[in-house]
Amino acid sequence: MIAPALAHARAGGRRLALALLGLTAWQAAAAAAEIQEVRTPGGVVAWLVEERSLPIVTIRFAFEGGAAQEPDGKEGVASLLAATLDQGAGHLPGAAFQKQADRLSTRISFDTDRDAFFGSFETLSANLAKSVELLKLAVSAPLLEPATLERTRSQFLARATFEAGDHNKVANAKWMAQSFPGHAYSRALLGTPESIRAVTRDDLEAYRKRVLARGNLRVAAVGDIDAAKLAQVLDDVFSALPAQPQLSPVADVSPATVVRPQVVKVDGPQSVAVFGRRGYARNDPDYMAALVLTQILGGGSSEARLVREIREKRGLAYWVYSILYTFKHASVLIGGVASPNEAVGKSLALVREQFRELAEKGPTQEEVEAAKSYLIGSYVLSLDSNAKIAEQMLRSQLQGLGRDFVAERKAQIAKVTRADVVRVARSLLATDDLSVAVAGQPTDLGP
Repeated sequence: MIAPALAHARAGGRRLALALLGLTAWQAAAAAAEIQEVRTPGGVVAWLVEERSLPIVTIRFAFEGGAAQEPDGKEGVASLLAATLDQGAGHLPGAAFQKQADRLSTRISFDTDRDAFFGSFETLSANLAKSVELLKLAVSAPLLEPATLERTRSQFLARATFEAGDHNKVANAKWMAQSFPGHAYSRALLGTPESIRAVTRDDLEAYRKRVLARGNLRVAAVGDIDAAKLAQVLDDVFSALPAQPQLSPVADVSPATVVRPQVVKVDGPQSVAVFGRRGYARNDPDYMAALVLTQILGGGSSEARLVREIREKRGLAYWVYSILYTFKHASVLIGGVASPNEAVGKSLALVREQFRELAEKGPTQEEVEAAKSYLIGSYVLSLDSNAKIAEQMLRSQLQGLGRDFVAERKAQIAKVTRADVVRVARSLLATDDLSVAVAGQPTDLGP
């Protein structure tokens, strides 16, 4: 679900420092790029950044719904569909479809998370017309051939077997299951071996027809294309889809409290513990203060409290992190720590200690300013390609943000004061409802 955010933290910190000293002209322009809103005659709404320095068109799009729309017992159907849509469509079977995409220097792919089904398209502007035909076929006329489905199913089953030994994935899955019992978020994103075996071609087609529609479509485009041409492309690609999706309602939810750590046995000398509790929604007035606090607690820096106290000072963890994560129907403060089996309890005790210390005393002014600087600078640094700009624009649409999200985010973070962070810490870092899931064979958790 959520990967460790601390990977390569020191290297990232060095890159960020260089970026803060002087962003490239391209990155500075990207951060300040004008985002146009494009409304097509067919009713599709898109955000566009024209960027003419390269003859490339990049489009990212999403259909709201995602894995939360999967029927009971068919978990993984969205992921299976995402893996098969570009494996043959219309008059082009799998190999011919891929060969044509390669000939046109075109990349088409699909993915899903719990709340949306995603598509990605990139091509040379000279090949746009022919490449768009491939995307249209993949979205509206996929073949979903039996041989393709069986091959993909076998890959998913092999992956499930492999991930059963992945401590981080097992711990995250367990945390989601115990935190959202009975809710769509509790289910395995890629399905279980049983549900993967149960999915049929009819299930793939039924999901596609229910979820892929113009009414729940969000689009972001960057590159060598103007608004008029983009409108033409989008209506061409998506015109065959239903006007409105047939989505099942998904309830808003807060994570449940599971007082005692829940352990899933996984072989190996280390364990991974995932801990978390209720977070702040993206539209909450205190969200940015919570973001700054989470950065101080366990963000991507060696100066983060959890990193310093657990990994650097005591050497009890291979990695440790915390992030603020927002789903469409839930918000969580979640973190993880990877420790030797004999040190899991000690690491979790230090996690709770740092929660309490920050809740009671708050961070220093220096910590607040450093966190704000990191969050502002690293965000701009992340806008280093057309694909990443398109991805950020798409995510911002899904979060209900405006087209000025880059400048607005910077302004909101800059306004955060130490008093704001102290106030939020007293609420966000309560430890009485901190739920923990562990994958491994910990030996020091007690009876």
